[in-house]
Amino acid sequence: MADLDRKLLRLMRTRGHTPALERAAKVLGKAGNNGAGWLVAGAALAAADRRRRSAWGVAGALGPAAIGLNYGIKILVRRPRPVLKGLPPLGGAPSSLSFPSAHSTSSFAVATAMTRIDRRAAIAFVPAAALAAGRPYLGMHYPSDVAVGVVLGTALGLAVPLPRSEAPLPPKAPPAASAPAPDAPVSPDASAPEATR
Repeated sequence: MADLDRKLLRLMRTRGHTPALERAAKVLGKAGNNGAGWLVAGAALAAADRRRRSAWGVAGALGPAAIGLNYGIKILVRRPRPVLKGLPPLGGAPSSLSFPSAHSTSSFAVATAMTRIDRRAAIAFVPAAALAAGRPYLGMHYPSDVAVGVVLGTALGLAVPLPRSEAPLPPKAPPAASAPAPDAPVSPDASAPEATR
């Protein structure tokens, strides 16, 4: 299994590399550092959707929270980051520990939680998947680090309690209609036929 992991890593590290793709992978990686990009996305959605503000806030905050949980697992496992001869990683990291991938964990946790709030938020899986694939592409993680991060993140996104939608704001009251004029006194109808004698 370890041999397959290393072979897949070497394949991702040597195939499909262009300056533009490498730059994109690095930018995504920086956006995913500490779950900051997901926190910003959650805050933006909370500001745009007042009825579900609390739920979006929890989903966005799950990014940094997942990073913390992930680091705890890293300390227990203590797997060092990959080293490929002649292929140094194309980025840096605050920790030398590799398993599981924190970027993958936080990204899939947030994308899963956001999709629970609104199905249209499933679009978040696109940057989440690109960010996760970018980790071995840049030589920062073994593919198995990413796979376990995806599973762990998805489980977190499904398990986190999300606040219920807040009640919609009441509609604005229509402007008060002007009070009807009091009935005018009824004058005798001159055209009414006289009573017969």
